[in-house]
Amino acid sequence: MATCRMRSWFGWTMTAWLAGACGGARAVDAPPAAEPPAATAGAPATDAPPAAPAAKPEPTSGEAMNTKPAPVSKAPFGNTDGKEVVLYTLTNANGLVAKVMTYGATVTELHAPDKAGKIGDIVLGYDNLDGYLKNSPYFGSTVGRVANRIKNAQFQLEGKTYKLAANNGAHALHGGKKGWDKVVWDAEAIETPDGPSIKLTYVSKDGEEGYPGTVNATTTYTLTHKNELKVEMSATTDKTTIVNMAHHSYWNLGGQGSGSVAEQELTLHADSYTPPDATLVPSGQIKPVKGTPLDFTAAKPIGKDLKAVGGKPVGYDHNFVVNGDPHKLREVARAKDPKTGRVLTVEADQPGVQFYTGNFLDGTITGKGGAVYNQYSGFCLEPQKFPNSINVPAWKDEVILKPGQRYTQTVVYRFTTE
Repeated sequence: MATCRMRSWFGWTMTAWLAGACGGARAVDAPPAAEPPAATAGAPATDAPPAAPAAKPEPTSGEAMNTKPAPVSKAPFGNTDGKEVVLYTLTNANGLVAKVMTYGATVTELHAPDKAGKIGDIVLGYDNLDGYLKNSPYFGSTVGRVANRIKNAQFQLEGKTYKLAANNGAHALHGGKKGWDKVVWDAEAIETPDGPSIKLTYVSKDGEEGYPGTVNATTTYTLTHKNELKVEMSATTDKTTIVNMAHHSYWNLGGQGSGSVAEQELTLHADSYTPPDATLVPSGQIKPVKGTPLDFTAAKPIGKDLKAVGGKPVGYDHNFVVNGDPHKLREVARAKDPKTGRVLTVEADQPGVQFYTGNFLDGTITGKGGAVYNQYSGFCLEPQKFPNSINVPAWKDEVILKPGQRYTQTVVYRFTTE
Protein backbone atom coordinates (compact mmCIF):
# COMPACT_ATOMS: atom_id res chain seq x y z
CA MET A 1 0.00 0.00 0.00
CA ALA A 2 1.30 3.46 -0.77
CA THR A 3 1.02 6.39 1.61
CA CYS A 4 -0.60 9.74 0.88
CA ARG A 5 1.84 11.68 3.05
CA MET A 6 4.62 13.90 1.88
CA ARG A 7 8.14 12.62 2.51
CA SER A 8 9.83 14.61 5.29
CA TRP A 9 12.70 16.57 3.72
CA PHE A 10 14.60 18.14 6.57
CA GLY A 11 15.79 21.65 6.10
CA TRP A 12 12.84 22.85 4.09
CA THR A 13 11.83 26.35 5.03
CA MET A 14 8.31 27.63 5.35
CA THR A 15 9.08 29.88 2.37
CA ALA A 16 9.66 26.81 0.25
CA TRP A 17 6.44 25.31 1.53
CA LEU A 18 4.44 28.42 0.67
CA ALA A 19 6.00 28.51 -2.77
CA GLY A 20 4.71 25.01 -3.42
CA ALA A 21 7.82 22.94 -2.76
CA CYS A 22 5.68 20.77 -0.53
CA GLY A 23 3.05 20.54 -3.25
CA GLY A 24 0.40 17.96 -2.70
CA ALA A 25 0.38 14.61 -1.07
CA ARG A 26 2.49 12.08 -2.93
CA ALA A 27 2.18 8.30 -3.01
CA VAL A 28 5.22 6.52 -1.61
CA ASP A 29 5.67 2.76 -1.71
CA ALA A 30 5.74 1.14 1.69
CA PRO A 31 8.80 -1.06 2.51
CA PRO A 32 8.30 -4.82 2.35
CA ALA A 33 7.46 -6.58 5.58
CA ALA A 34 10.39 -8.12 7.43
CA GLU A 35 10.79 -11.92 7.25
CA PRO A 36 9.81 -13.67 10.51
CA PRO A 37 12.73 -15.15 12.47
CA ALA A 38 13.43 -18.85 12.00
CA ALA A 39 12.12 -21.16 14.71
CA THR A 40 14.67 -22.36 17.25
CA ALA A 41 15.09 -26.12 17.59
CA GLY A 42 14.07 -27.56 20.95
CA ALA A 43 16.69 -28.75 23.48
CA PRO A 44 17.26 -32.52 23.82
CA ALA A 45 15.58 -34.38 26.68
CA THR A 46 17.58 -34.84 29.88
CA ASP A 47 17.08 -36.52 33.25
CA ALA A 48 18.45 -33.49 35.07
CA PRO A 49 15.82 -31.26 36.71
CA PRO A 50 15.25 -27.93 34.97
CA ALA A 51 17.27 -25.03 36.24
CA ALA A 52 15.42 -22.54 38.40
CA PRO A 53 14.60 -19.34 36.51
CA ALA A 54 16.91 -16.46 37.18
CA ALA A 55 15.52 -13.92 39.58
CA LYS A 56 14.26 -10.80 37.85
CA PRO A 57 14.99 -7.41 39.35
CA GLU A 58 12.00 -5.46 40.52
CA PRO A 59 10.95 -3.05 37.76
CA THR A 60 11.30 0.64 38.34
CA SER A 61 8.15 2.71 38.23
CA GLY A 62 9.06 3.84 34.72
CA GLU A 63 9.54 0.26 33.54
CA ALA A 64 6.23 -0.76 35.04
CA MET A 65 4.52 2.17 33.36
CA ASN A 66 5.89 1.28 29.96
CA THR A 67 5.45 -2.48 29.96
CA LYS A 68 2.25 -3.33 31.82
CA PRO A 69 -0.78 -3.02 29.58
CA ALA A 70 -3.74 -1.35 31.23
CA PRO A 71 -7.25 -2.72 30.81
CA VAL A 72 -9.91 -1.55 28.41
CA SER A 73 -13.53 -1.93 29.47
CA LYS A 74 -16.76 -1.31 27.61
CA ALA A 75 -20.43 -0.71 28.33
CA PRO A 76 -23.57 -0.02 26.29
CA PHE A 77 -24.27 3.69 25.74
CA GLY A 78 -27.57 3.64 23.84
CA ASN A 79 -28.79 3.03 20.31
CA THR A 80 -29.19 5.04 17.09
CA ASP A 81 -29.98 4.16 13.49
CA GLY A 82 -30.74 0.63 14.69
CA LYS A 83 -27.20 0.17 15.98
CA GLU A 84 -25.85 -0.15 19.51
CA VAL A 85 -23.46 2.55 20.65
CA VAL A 86 -20.67 1.31 22.92
CA LEU A 87 -18.64 3.38 25.40
CA TYR A 88 -15.04 2.25 25.96
CA THR A 89 -13.00 3.27 29.01
CA LEU A 90 -9.21 3.41 28.70
CA THR A 91 -7.07 3.73 31.85
CA ASN A 92 -3.30 4.09 31.78
CA ALA A 93 -0.75 3.09 34.42
CA ASN A 94 -0.86 6.54 36.03
CA GLY A 95 -4.62 6.70 36.50
CA LEU A 96 -5.49 8.87 33.51
CA VAL A 97 -8.84 7.92 32.02
CA ALA A 98 -10.23 8.47 28.53
CA LYS A 99 -13.70 7.44 27.43
CA VAL A 100 -14.50 6.92 23.76
CA MET A 101 -17.85 6.06 22.20
CA THR A 102 -18.47 4.46 18.84
CA TYR A 103 -20.91 7.19 17.76
CA GLY A 104 -18.71 9.63 15.87
CA ALA A 105 -15.52 7.95 17.15
CA THR A 106 -15.92 10.48 19.95
CA VAL A 107 -13.87 11.22 23.08
CA THR A 108 -16.52 11.85 25.74
CA GLU A 109 -14.25 12.23 28.80
CA LEU A 110 -10.57 12.82 29.50
CA HIS A 111 -9.54 12.83 33.16
CA ALA A 112 -6.12 14.28 34.01
CA PRO A 113 -4.53 15.50 37.28
CA ASP A 114 -3.90 19.10 38.26
CA LYS A 115 -0.75 20.28 40.08
CA ALA A 116 -2.22 19.09 43.41
CA GLY A 117 -2.86 15.64 41.97
CA LYS A 118 -6.63 16.12 41.75
CA ILE A 119 -8.12 14.31 38.76
CA GLY A 120 -10.59 16.24 36.63
CA ASP A 121 -12.42 15.87 33.32
CA ILE A 122 -11.03 18.44 30.85
CA VAL A 123 -13.18 17.95 27.73
CA LEU A 124 -16.69 19.25 27.07
CA GLY A 125 -19.50 16.85 26.27
CA TYR A 126 -22.65 15.13 27.48
CA ASP A 127 -23.45 12.51 30.11
CA ASN A 128 -25.55 10.48 27.69
CA LEU A 129 -25.95 9.68 24.01
CA ASP A 130 -29.15 11.69 23.69
CA GLY A 131 -27.26 14.97 24.05
CA TYR A 132 -24.90 14.10 21.22
CA LEU A 133 -27.80 13.06 18.98
CA LYS A 134 -29.84 16.22 19.56
CA ASN A 135 -27.32 19.06 19.71
CA SER A 136 -23.58 18.52 19.57
CA PRO A 137 -21.17 21.07 18.09
CA TYR A 138 -18.80 18.18 17.24
CA PHE A 139 -17.80 17.60 20.90
CA GLY A 140 -14.78 15.26 20.87
CA SER A 141 -15.62 13.72 17.51
CA THR A 142 -13.75 12.55 14.44
CA VAL A 143 -14.84 14.89 11.65
CA GLY A 144 -14.75 13.92 7.98
CA ARG A 145 -14.76 13.14 5.15
CA VAL A 146 -13.46 16.72 4.92
CA ALA A 147 -12.98 18.82 8.05
CA ASN A 148 -13.74 22.54 8.08
CA ARG A 149 -15.46 24.49 5.31
CA ILE A 150 -15.73 23.94 1.56
CA LYS A 151 -16.84 27.13 -0.16
CA ASN A 152 -20.30 27.06 -1.72
CA ALA A 153 -20.49 23.33 -0.92
CA GLN A 154 -18.93 22.31 -4.22
CA PHE A 155 -15.64 21.45 -5.87
CA GLN A 156 -14.19 20.17 -9.12
CA LEU A 157 -12.20 16.96 -9.38
CA GLU A 158 -10.89 15.34 -12.54
CA GLY A 159 -13.12 17.56 -14.66
CA LYS A 160 -16.33 16.86 -12.77
CA THR A 161 -18.22 19.19 -10.43
CA TYR A 162 -19.40 17.68 -7.14
CA LYS A 163 -22.17 19.37 -5.16
CA LEU A 164 -22.23 18.70 -1.42
CA ALA A 165 -24.76 19.11 1.34
CA ALA A 166 -24.67 22.76 2.50
CA ASN A 167 -24.89 22.71 6.30
CA ASN A 168 -23.13 25.98 7.20
CA GLY A 169 -24.90 28.71 5.31
CA ALA A 170 -23.88 28.24 1.67
CA HIS A 171 -20.91 26.08 2.63
CA ALA A 172 -20.25 22.45 3.55
CA LEU A 173 -18.82 22.03 7.07
CA HIS A 174 -17.13 19.00 8.65
CA GLY A 175 -18.37 16.47 6.13
CA GLY A 176 -21.95 17.67 5.68
CA LYS A 177 -25.31 17.16 7.34
CA LYS A 178 -24.41 13.63 8.39
CA GLY A 179 -20.65 13.57 8.54
CA TRP A 180 -18.47 11.00 10.24
CA ASP A 181 -19.25 12.55 13.63
CA LYS A 182 -22.88 11.38 13.27
CA VAL A 183 -22.43 7.71 12.37
CA VAL A 184 -21.68 4.59 14.42
CA TRP A 185 -18.18 3.20 13.91
CA ASP A 186 -17.04 -0.37 14.44
CA ALA A 187 -14.53 -0.78 17.26
CA GLU A 188 -11.80 -3.10 18.47
CA ALA A 189 -10.15 -2.73 21.88
CA ILE A 190 -6.41 -3.34 22.02
CA GLU A 191 -3.99 -3.48 24.96
CA THR A 192 -0.49 -2.47 23.89
CA PRO A 193 2.79 -1.95 25.77
CA ASP A 194 2.37 1.79 25.15
CA GLY A 195 -1.06 1.86 26.75
CA PRO A 196 -4.70 0.90 26.20
CA SER A 197 -5.99 1.54 22.70
CA ILE A 198 -9.17 1.42 20.67
CA LYS A 199 -9.32 1.16 16.89
CA LEU A 200 -12.48 2.47 15.23
CA THR A 201 -13.37 1.92 11.58
CA TYR A 202 -16.05 3.27 9.25
CA VAL A 203 -16.88 2.65 5.60
CA SER A 204 -18.13 5.82 3.88
CA LYS A 205 -20.00 4.79 0.74
CA ASP A 206 -19.54 6.32 -2.70
CA GLY A 207 -21.80 9.38 -2.96
CA GLU A 208 -22.25 9.85 0.79
CA GLU A 209 -22.92 13.56 1.39
CA GLY A 210 -22.04 14.11 -2.28
CA TYR A 211 -18.43 12.89 -2.12
CA PRO A 212 -17.05 10.43 -4.70
CA GLY A 213 -15.51 7.07 -3.81
CA THR A 214 -16.00 4.51 -1.07
CA VAL A 215 -13.59 5.40 1.73
CA ASN A 216 -12.40 3.08 4.49
CA ALA A 217 -11.56 5.31 7.46
CA THR A 218 -9.80 4.47 10.72
CA THR A 219 -9.31 6.41 13.95
CA THR A 220 -7.17 4.85 16.68
CA TYR A 221 -6.96 6.35 20.17
CA THR A 222 -4.13 5.26 22.49
CA LEU A 223 -3.89 6.52 26.07
CA THR A 224 -0.18 6.10 26.59
CA HIS A 225 1.64 5.50 29.86
CA LYS A 226 3.47 8.77 29.11
CA ASN A 227 0.17 10.58 29.76
CA GLU A 228 -0.64 11.23 26.11
CA LEU A 229 -3.76 10.78 24.03
CA LYS A 230 -2.40 9.66 20.67
CA VAL A 231 -4.82 10.00 17.76
CA GLU A 232 -3.96 8.19 14.53
CA MET A 233 -6.26 8.62 11.53
CA SER A 234 -6.08 6.99 8.12
CA ALA A 235 -8.16 6.45 4.99
CA THR A 236 -8.10 4.63 1.65
CA THR A 237 -10.41 4.96 -1.35
CA ASP A 238 -11.51 3.05 -4.43
CA LYS A 239 -12.03 6.22 -6.49
CA THR A 240 -10.29 9.61 -6.55
CA THR A 241 -11.77 11.73 -3.76
CA ILE A 242 -10.82 14.29 -1.13
CA VAL A 243 -10.06 13.63 2.55
CA ASN A 244 -9.11 15.93 5.43
CA MET A 245 -9.87 14.40 8.84
CA ALA A 246 -9.65 16.19 12.20
CA HIS A 247 -10.16 15.57 15.91
CA HIS A 248 -12.58 18.04 17.51
CA SER A 249 -12.30 17.93 21.32
CA TYR A 250 -13.17 21.09 23.24
CA TRP A 251 -10.58 21.53 26.00
CA ASN A 252 -10.88 23.38 29.29
CA LEU A 253 -7.78 22.83 31.41
CA GLY A 254 -9.56 24.20 34.46
CA GLY A 255 -12.02 21.34 34.15
CA GLN A 256 -15.13 21.07 32.01
CA GLY A 257 -17.85 23.29 33.40
CA SER A 258 -15.37 25.53 35.23
CA GLY A 259 -16.18 28.61 33.16
CA SER A 260 -14.34 30.61 30.53
CA VAL A 261 -10.95 29.65 29.11
CA ALA A 262 -10.04 33.33 28.61
CA GLU A 263 -7.36 33.30 31.33
CA GLN A 264 -5.74 30.10 30.08
CA GLU A 265 -2.51 30.74 28.21
CA LEU A 266 -1.69 29.60 24.68
CA THR A 267 1.38 29.38 22.49
CA LEU A 268 1.02 28.56 18.78
CA HIS A 269 4.09 27.68 16.74
CA ALA A 270 2.72 29.54 13.75
CA ASP A 271 4.17 32.68 12.20
CA SER A 272 1.35 32.98 9.66
CA TYR A 273 -2.32 32.20 9.10
CA THR A 274 -4.87 31.92 6.30
CA PRO A 275 -7.19 34.97 6.57
CA PRO A 276 -10.89 34.01 6.33
CA ASP A 277 -13.68 35.97 4.71
CA ALA A 278 -16.81 37.04 6.58
CA THR A 279 -18.17 33.48 6.34
CA LEU A 280 -14.97 31.97 7.80
CA VAL A 281 -13.68 30.53 4.52
CA PRO A 282 -9.99 31.25 3.74
CA SER A 283 -9.42 33.28 0.60
CA GLY A 284 -6.24 31.46 -0.38
CA GLN A 285 -3.93 34.11 1.02
CA ILE A 286 -1.30 33.53 3.70
CA LYS A 287 -0.35 36.44 5.96
CA PRO A 288 1.97 36.93 8.97
CA VAL A 289 0.47 37.01 12.46
CA LYS A 290 2.96 39.59 13.74
CA GLY A 291 1.26 42.76 14.85
CA THR A 292 -2.21 41.18 14.83
CA PRO A 293 -4.47 39.70 17.54
CA LEU A 294 -3.59 36.30 16.04
CA ASP A 295 0.01 36.41 17.25
CA PHE A 296 0.43 33.57 19.76
CA THR A 297 4.11 33.01 19.01
CA ALA A 298 4.74 33.90 22.66
CA ALA A 299 2.43 32.63 25.40
CA LYS A 300 -0.49 34.92 26.20
CA PRO A 301 -3.96 34.56 27.74
CA ILE A 302 -6.51 33.41 25.20
CA GLY A 303 -8.76 36.31 26.15
CA LYS A 304 -6.14 39.06 25.89
CA ASP A 305 -6.97 40.01 22.28
CA LEU A 306 -10.28 38.18 22.00
CA LYS A 307 -12.39 41.29 21.37
CA ALA A 308 -9.83 42.75 19.00
CA VAL A 309 -9.96 39.71 16.73
CA GLY A 310 -13.61 40.49 15.95
CA GLY A 311 -15.93 38.14 14.11
CA LYS A 312 -19.62 37.27 14.31
CA PRO A 313 -19.71 35.96 16.96
CA VAL A 314 -16.51 37.43 18.37
CA GLY A 315 -13.63 35.04 18.86
CA TYR A 316 -10.97 32.91 17.25
CA ASP A 317 -11.96 30.51 14.48
CA HIS A 318 -8.83 30.64 12.33
CA ASN A 319 -6.49 28.27 10.54
CA PHE A 320 -2.84 28.82 11.41
CA VAL A 321 0.11 27.74 9.24
CA VAL A 322 2.27 25.63 11.53
CA ASN A 323 6.02 26.30 11.40
CA GLY A 324 8.41 23.61 10.18
CA ASP A 325 8.10 20.68 7.81
CA PRO A 326 4.35 20.45 7.15
CA HIS A 327 4.35 16.64 7.15
CA LYS A 328 6.64 15.95 10.10
CA LEU A 329 5.39 15.30 13.64
CA ARG A 330 6.35 18.43 15.58
CA GLU A 331 5.06 20.63 18.38
CA VAL A 332 2.10 22.70 17.25
CA ALA A 333 0.76 24.33 20.40
CA ARG A 334 1.04 24.56 24.17
CA ALA A 335 -1.76 25.60 26.52
CA LYS A 336 -1.64 26.14 30.28
CA ASP A 337 -4.15 26.89 33.01
CA PRO A 338 -2.36 29.02 35.64
CA LYS A 339 -4.90 28.08 38.33
CA THR A 340 -4.72 24.29 38.11
CA GLY A 341 -1.24 24.02 36.60
CA ARG A 342 -2.48 21.69 33.87
CA VAL A 343 -0.50 21.89 30.63
CA LEU A 344 -1.62 20.56 27.24
CA THR A 345 1.02 20.15 24.54
CA VAL A 346 -0.06 19.28 21.00
CA GLU A 347 2.09 17.61 18.36
CA ALA A 348 0.93 16.87 14.81
CA ASP A 349 2.10 16.15 11.27
CA GLN A 350 -0.29 18.47 9.42
CA PRO A 351 0.38 21.84 7.72
CA GLY A 352 -2.32 23.73 9.64
CA VAL A 353 -4.19 23.89 12.92
CA GLN A 354 -7.62 25.40 13.50
CA PHE A 355 -7.84 27.34 16.76
CA TYR A 356 -11.44 27.85 17.86
CA THR A 357 -12.64 29.40 21.11
CA GLY A 358 -16.20 28.06 21.31
CA ASN A 359 -17.65 31.31 19.98
CA PHE A 360 -20.97 29.68 19.04
CA LEU A 361 -21.55 28.23 22.52
CA ASP A 362 -24.32 30.43 23.87
CA GLY A 363 -25.55 28.90 27.12
CA THR A 364 -28.23 26.75 25.48
CA ILE A 365 -26.24 23.54 25.96
CA THR A 366 -26.29 21.81 29.34
CA GLY A 367 -23.41 19.36 29.41
CA LYS A 368 -21.87 16.87 31.80
CA GLY A 369 -22.87 17.20 35.43
CA GLY A 370 -25.38 19.94 34.57
CA ALA A 371 -22.67 22.36 33.42
CA VAL A 372 -23.96 25.18 31.22
CA TYR A 373 -21.62 25.83 28.32
CA ASN A 374 -21.48 29.55 27.69
CA GLN A 375 -19.33 31.29 25.11
CA TYR A 376 -15.60 30.48 25.51
CA SER A 377 -16.27 27.50 27.79
CA GLY A 378 -13.71 25.49 25.82
CA PHE A 379 -11.18 25.77 23.01
CA CYS A 380 -10.32 23.49 20.11
CA LEU A 381 -6.91 22.81 18.56
CA GLU A 382 -7.59 20.87 15.36
CA PRO A 383 -4.54 19.90 13.28
CA GLN A 384 -5.62 19.72 9.65
CA LYS A 385 -4.95 20.57 6.05
CA PHE A 386 -6.05 24.08 5.14
CA PRO A 387 -9.81 24.75 4.94
CA ASN A 388 -11.30 24.87 1.42
CA SER A 389 -8.04 23.44 0.05
CA ILE A 390 -9.74 21.74 -2.89
CA ASN A 391 -10.86 25.13 -4.25
CA VAL A 392 -7.45 26.80 -3.93
CA PRO A 393 -5.06 25.79 -6.75
CA ALA A 394 -1.94 26.04 -4.56
CA TRP A 395 -3.46 23.83 -1.85
CA LYS A 396 -5.76 21.37 -3.60
CA ASP A 397 -3.29 18.51 -4.10
CA GLU A 398 -2.98 18.22 -0.31
CA VAL A 399 -6.49 16.81 0.08
CA ILE A 400 -6.77 14.64 -3.04
CA LEU A 401 -6.65 10.90 -2.32
CA LYS A 402 -6.39 8.33 -5.10
CA PRO A 403 -6.78 4.54 -5.19
CA GLY A 404 -3.59 2.85 -4.00
CA GLN A 405 -2.70 5.75 -1.70
CA ARG A 406 -3.23 6.01 2.05
CA TYR A 407 -4.14 9.19 3.90
CA THR A 408 -2.53 9.33 7.34
CA GLN A 409 -2.52 11.80 10.21
CA THR A 410 -1.09 11.66 13.74
CA VAL A 411 -1.93 14.01 16.61
CA VAL A 412 -0.51 13.70 20.13
CA TYR A 413 -2.13 15.52 23.07
CA ARG A 414 0.27 15.41 26.06
CA PHE A 415 -0.84 16.19 29.63
CA THR A 416 1.56 17.52 32.28
CA THR A 417 1.51 19.98 35.18
CA GLU A 418 3.72 22.78 36.39
